[in-house]
Amino acid sequence: MNFYSKYFLPKYLNLRMSNKNLEKHRMDVVGKVSGAVLEIGFGSGLNLPYYKNVSKLYALDPVKELYKLAENNIRTASFPIEYIQASAESIPISNNSLDFVISTWSLCSIPHPEVALKEIFRVLKPNGKFSFIEHGKSPQNYICRIQNLLTPFSKRIAGGCHLNRDIEKLIRDAGFEVQKIEKFKEKSKPLSFIYKGVAIAKK
Repeated sequence: MNFYSKYFLPKYLNLRMSNKNLEKHRMDVVGKVSGAVLEIGFGSGLNLPYYKNVSKLYALDPVKELYKLAENNIRTASFPIEYIQASAESIPISNNSLDFVISTWSLCSIPHPEVALKEIFRVLKPNGKFSFIEHGKSPQNYICRIQNLLTPFSKRIAGGCHLNRDIEKLIRDAGFEVQKIEKFKEKSKPLSFIYKGVAIAKK
């Protein structure tokens, strides 16, 4: 890990994702989960204030420097949190053991999201739920072309972030049944298209 990735990038990502405009989306995605929960891309713990009925949270993130930024939020949590320093492409949790998996703006930066989603499906109990909000491929062709052009640069400066992934297709291809999904353009970011919803691990 180079100096940029270890010291600058975690603070940049924390600042960028602390945007107050994202709070409602975090509440929608996280607020109704319960039981044993895994959050992939836990980052600096920005979702912690919105968890309500969690018995245990597994906080998975490969970047320990981001997890260190979550210390204040972790101290105030009312449920146990176990940090897992690992990639979502290889989750060290047993099959069929979790009630929910959460992802908020994380699938864009995983090198092989199709592998990660298969892993998420594996660790969920039958009919367990994957609750997510992600940005990805726009349905507008001209926007999509721009996303394709900018993605190589975004990957370099924003921790591997891809602007152009078809999030719904990736989730369905992993075997999930999409229970509900909202797709909309983010007003403040003309190149960002949002996918928000819940998918069920039908087994």
